[in-house]
Amino acid sequence: MEEAKQREQQEEAGSPTPHVLMMSSPGMGHLIPLIEFAKRLVFLHRFTVTFVIPSGEPPSKAQISVLNSLPSAIDHLFLPLAPLNDLPTEAKAETIIFYAVTRSLPSLRDHFKSMVTQLNLVAFVVDQFGTVAFDVAREFNVPPYIYLPCAATTLSLILHISKLDESIVGEYVDLTEPIRLPGCSPIPGKELPDPFLVREDESYKLFIDTMSRFVLAEGIFVNSFPELEPNPINALQLEKSGKPPIYPVGPLVKIDSSGSEEGIECSDWLDEQPHGSVLFVSFGSGGTLSRVQMNELAMGLELSGQKFIWVVRSPSDKEANASFFSVHSQNDPLKFLPEGFVERTRGRGLIVPSWAPQAQILSHGSTGGFLSHCGWNSTLESLVNGVPIISWPLYAEQRLNAIILTEEIKVALRPKMNEESGIIEKEEIAKVVKSLFESEEGKKVREKMQELRVAGERVLGEGGSSSRTLLEVVQKWRSNNISR
Repeated sequence: MEEAKQREQQEEAGSPTPHVLMMSSPGMGHLIPLIEFAKRLVFLHRFTVTFVIPSGEPPSKAQISVLNSLPSAIDHLFLPLAPLNDLPTEAKAETIIFYAVTRSLPSLRDHFKSMVTQLNLVAFVVDQFGTVAFDVAREFNVPPYIYLPCAATTLSLILHISKLDESIVGEYVDLTEPIRLPGCSPIPGKELPDPFLVREDESYKLFIDTMSRFVLAEGIFVNSFPELEPNPINALQLEKSGKPPIYPVGPLVKIDSSGSEEGIECSDWLDEQPHGSVLFVSFGSGGTLSRVQMNELAMGLELSGQKFIWVVRSPSDKEANASFFSVHSQNDPLKFLPEGFVERTRGRGLIVPSWAPQAQILSHGSTGGFLSHCGWNSTLESLVNGVPIISWPLYAEQRLNAIILTEEIKVALRPKMNEESGIIEKEEIAKVVKSLFESEEGKKVREKMQELRVAGERVLGEGGSSSRTLLEVVQKWRSNNISR
């Protein structure tokens, strides 16, 4: 390791600072993990980074706040707004993202043109929706890479997507046999990511087009590590024919950022609770429940007798999830709770409207479980704090993550849905909550999560596998720069 550092220092002395251009597609869920990756490059390897962000709407306060808080070595610019007013009102999130990125390519090309003459540009890194921009990077002789803020199993699905599209007839949801990918748990058709659910929808066709370009990358970083997903990662790294190198560099998560008003309230309340006694309930920045399901969850939490913090968002009866990009509820969410619920659970439960500092809550010693939508960012935040999960997936690839967590990694319990009503009922919720905190099964997932917490610390430490993997790519980028 010391020799590698000395070599880096020698290379640095003879060349300008390596610079990486990163493009995040719209949405905080894509920006945050890329930022954490950028921080590793800046703090550990003394790179500089610029973010370019395409969108069809003005940047949110959350985006601006996060980007303005970054160190000076990480710059950012918002590309001019892409015109999206011709898209149908029912367009899916993936469709909106695709067109926002595609219609921003002329602006991206202009910035490439100025940056390659001013900066030592060694790589262009995009998330899973940015592969359409690879041609622009190649035009300027800058190698394109992908940073996938998802599980290795999701990456395997993406890399096999063209074959699946060609070989499977009819709708995936109607398949009688699960999909089998090398090294991965079997995936029932109905548990596939949202774009797979209706093959005739434009979002599926655009998804196929975008994901089929993964093979054109110079390399793919994945936010996972071998101890977490040994079989999928091993299979991906062995299956090299026509595939880019796979670089597991996780678990990269946003570190606790306390200080907000909500954070102080949550922290003060948690300080008064016994160690490991609180269930944190949150469905992420875009997840909402129907009114009926929201009521069942409230009554289930009450019935369980368990202490909890619940981030409550206004319900949506149209679909399981709200806007892909929204953060705060449009109405006062507390008025949708069952009558008398807040009063009956006062002291045992803390209700937080719309938003709470998730990283801060998960890192608190009183938090003993996480009822989660199973977004991969949230999953890894839970893992690095050793907090076991109750999986309640809503949209995107969350159903696939729930399978990984419950059946493969075994760090989560999953409540059963009433197939006729499509509702998870209060008795089932109470049963699973009690099981997580009190049963032998709950003890096993807790112990497994603690093992992975330790492993996650190890792989990110000096000499750990994720650190070595990133160093390998960094040296390649430096070497390419020297030979230019």
